[in-house]
Amino acid sequence: MKYSILTLIFFAPLFIAAQSSDYKVSSYKTEGTKAPNTHYIGEAWLNPLIHDDEELGYNITKATFKANSTLDWHKHGSVQVLVIVDGKAYYQEKGKKPIVLKEGDVIRCEKETEHWHSSTKECDVTFLAFYSGEKPTEWTEVLTQEYYDQVPKMLETNSQN
Repeated sequence: MKYSILTLIFFAPLFIAAQSSDYKVSSYKTEGTKAPNTHYIGEAWLNPLIHDDEELGYNITKATFKANSTLDWHKHGSVQVLVIVDGKAYYQEKGKKPIVLKEGDVIRCEKETEHWHSSTKECDVTFLAFYSGEKPTEWTEVLTQEYYDQVPKMLETNSQN
């Protein structure tokens, strides 16, 4: 009897926690899958939280870029909003100077605006990207390692002006 009570006390919380649910729940904290090395330098992980949902009309992807990683220049057929949830990022639109985004920052990139974004050279970044899935991303130009390596110097020049 004593062992039955101990067994019940031990397993009861497990049965309660393992209850089934009619809800589809996912987590943005899940790292996702390693992205193939296409259109970027370094290491990136993607977690498609909401995709191809016709009723919502937009996608939400969590992306994590390890330090010293960057996307190529690209544009979207819709507005893209980036929400930085951890770390620091570089962001640049064609014809403008690069900037640093940090945890808590939100930036809106207008549709068909050529841009790139990445981790900084020293810091990983995790962001949530909100965008329409109607048109695929259009990759426009390779962002070279040489260009990426110059960004910290460009930022120093920006802060001196």
